[in-house]
Amino acid sequence: MVSLKFSIILLSLLSLAIITQAQYPTFLYRKCLINYGFYIPNSTYEANLNLILSSLSSNATRNNINGFYNVSAGQAPDVVYGMFLCRGDVSNSVCQSCVSFGTKDVLEKCPMEKVAVMLYDDCELSYSNRNFFSAVDQDFTLFMMMSPNNVTVEPDRFNQLVATTLNNISTRAASATSGAKKFAVQQANYTGDQKLYTLVQCTPYLSTSDCSRCLEGAISELGNCCNRRQGGRVIFRSCNFRYELYEFYNATAEVEAVPAPPPATPSPPPASGSKTSGKGKERTILKTVLGTSIPIVVLVFLTASCIIYFRRIRRKEKDEEKNHRSFFQELRKSRGSTFAEENLHPIENLMLFGRILDKFS
Repeated sequence: MVSLKFSIILLSLLSLAIITQAQYPTFLYRKCLINYGFYIPNSTYEANLNLILSSLSSNATRNNINGFYNVSAGQAPDVVYGMFLCRGDVSNSVCQSCVSFGTKDVLEKCPMEKVAVMLYDDCELSYSNRNFFSAVDQDFTLFMMMSPNNVTVEPDRFNQLVATTLNNISTRAASATSGAKKFAVQQANYTGDQKLYTLVQCTPYLSTSDCSRCLEGAISELGNCCNRRQGGRVIFRSCNFRYELYEFYNATAEVEAVPAPPPATPSPPPASGSKTSGKGKERTILKTVLGTSIPIVVLVFLTASCIIYFRRIRRKEKDEEKNHRSFFQELRKSRGSTFAEENLHPIENLMLFGRILDKFS
């Protein structure tokens, strides 16, 4: 009984952990700006902030076409502005899950701050006591991230390829009509068997020129964050970009392949270091596979253990019942026909009841 209870508890905890993990978006960064001041609990500002967060969460469920929503509440000096922007390739359900989680997470990670930003892999969420909707916020650099691994095959040409591809898709993203999704992805050939994957996005309220200017400023940070790195990203509040040597966006996103710029010199034979890129990708894929498969294997193992345990108990009970019936059949033969069949069942039931009591004693 103890092992059965322990197995059930483990199974329940594991299932809960898997479900909970699936509900949480991948957290990147939070920025709680204490320089902009704090609000007082139960104040008008807090009430307006709660209205904003509720509105953001509820509007993330609507079937919008640009994955973006902004809203304001209250009057100065207690006015609050809020917005969310989901990554251009994620589904409405993923967008809704990310934003809904973020509206709760921000209150825990940035309590009492009047200005805060939450960054996840699938969405970003921010609120402020200042109107940031219509302006390009290039000075507000939220986040920079780079791969720990350097490229080893023609690193200078790789840097050129990254910058050229990002600039190309920036033009495409910025040219989208006002209010539409300003988002673009593209892949380019890096080596014979290795592709470069890129993504850029602006908030839909930006004009074509503002989106271009914002992305130009973000891409200019390549030398500071991502020189010769296998992957990197820069996030401003109004725009962002990312590039990797693996496909990090959904395959359903629009992809336009472009040829890589010709190398200045003939490509050298693959160096031993060139395998690092492939191994890095393999390690990423392996971690993903292991992270997903290990909980499933454990879950299957625990489920199988419970089934085997129950079958053994049932088989044991059947064997005991068979032995008891054989005993009483022999007893009836020795006592003669006066030991009626109907007299057998109450005695059997009494012994079965005794066995049940033994289990609980």
